[in-house]
Amino acid sequence: MKPKILLVDDQEELRSLLSDSFECRGFEIMEAADGAHLQALLPGPQPDVVLLDLKLPDADGLDLLSLIKQQWPETEVIVLTGFATLDAAVEATKRGAFHFHSKPYNEGLFTLVDRALERKVQTTENRTLIDALKRMSGEASPIFHSAQMKAVLHTVERVAPSDVSVLITGESGTGKEIVADLIHTLSPRRKGPFIKINCAALPRELIESELFGSVKGAFTGAQGDRDGLFRQAEGGTLLLDELSEMPIDTQSKLLRVLQEKEVRPVGGRVSYKANCRIIAATNRRVEEALQEGKLREDLYYRISAISVHLPALRERREDILPLARAFLKRFAAQAARPLNDFSPAAAERLRRHDWPGNVRQLQNEVQRAVLMCDGQVVDLADLSVNGLPATEASDASLTLLEAMERTKIVEILRETNGNKLETARRLGIGRQTLYNKIKVYAIAA
Repeated sequence: MKPKILLVDDQEELRSLLSDSFECRGFEIMEAADGAHLQALLPGPQPDVVLLDLKLPDADGLDLLSLIKQQWPETEVIVLTGFATLDAAVEATKRGAFHFHSKPYNEGLFTLVDRALERKVQTTENRTLIDALKRMSGEASPIFHSAQMKAVLHTVERVAPSDVSVLITGESGTGKEIVADLIHTLSPRRKGPFIKINCAALPRELIESELFGSVKGAFTGAQGDRDGLFRQAEGGTLLLDELSEMPIDTQSKLLRVLQEKEVRPVGGRVSYKANCRIIAATNRRVEEALQEGKLREDLYYRISAISVHLPALRERREDILPLARAFLKRFAAQAARPLNDFSPAAAERLRRHDWPGNVRQLQNEVQRAVLMCDGQVVDLADLSVNGLPATEASDASLTLLEAMERTKIVEILRETNGNKLETARRLGIGRQTLYNKIKVYAIAA
């Protein structure tokens, strides 16, 4: 798509000259001879760059500059004038101009336009990051105060434009899937599919068919050819969540796919090229997973070209209240409740709590408080964590499904007299997954 430039100048010969010059450089041209014509264009599609003459017969260029930035905030504006003054340049910058260029024009103007386009691309990418962060924070701007999370976001911005594989680690509820979403959204593959699979949720006998696909008759129940997730993610990104719960023999086949960039369906004889970016995530400590033989060392080194670790919420307490207030603003608006803050006592309780379920648990706690609170400020009595030891979780802080899951785990643990291996077998999940859930739900076992 051609970059679009809007020329706003009352001199027709000058507009014609600039129009020809920019068209030769591959630009799409729009023109406005005065302020009235410019204002008629404002409701329409926005250009990438505006060249704005300050001296127009019917309007002040600085006032028009303010209108342009209000209507088209992502458009870069280069102010042009034959009567350059320092005061005018300062005022134009204050109102959002990218640069100030004096007439007559020279080659420097084309360099300025190129620089303006570069900044617009960078600004757009930053806004994409901010929009993606809304799902975690509920705010229109990043609200992380901790150095740890600022470092995470910096890493995400740096690695997202590449095609390198990424391993995301961190406890349950820290936001690993959100970070994977950010990486995909900021990558050149963002227009492609983003396919996610939880490696712990599928039975051993089905995971290879799910990942690589299968042909008719490959196994009992295979009544037709099936596209695997690698094929579904063609041109996009594939997230392998809970990677360390994937069977070791499947990990071996995955490693071969990553090395050869080819996938062969189960029971098939023909391989096809794999064209998707791989992001993996795990809530297990990598060192433990490697020691216990849960994660192949060669796969780990292949898939962790870049590692991003998300610290637990208790390790970055300066983020707790900004996150809580962002969630409060979102949920209060959704419930049409006049809530605007936490009392000092409630804020201190939130800040001191250990949050074993991390950001997910904090979000659920604030949502519950919004529904339970009768005043305009959430008080200590409105919190379900009130009076509980910092390491003890409350069922009220969980979603309905999470509370049901916790109850079922407790029930089976009692039936098996605390035998975690048997409990995991009955629940149809991996043993490490059970350990993780016991920790997240603070189950005494």
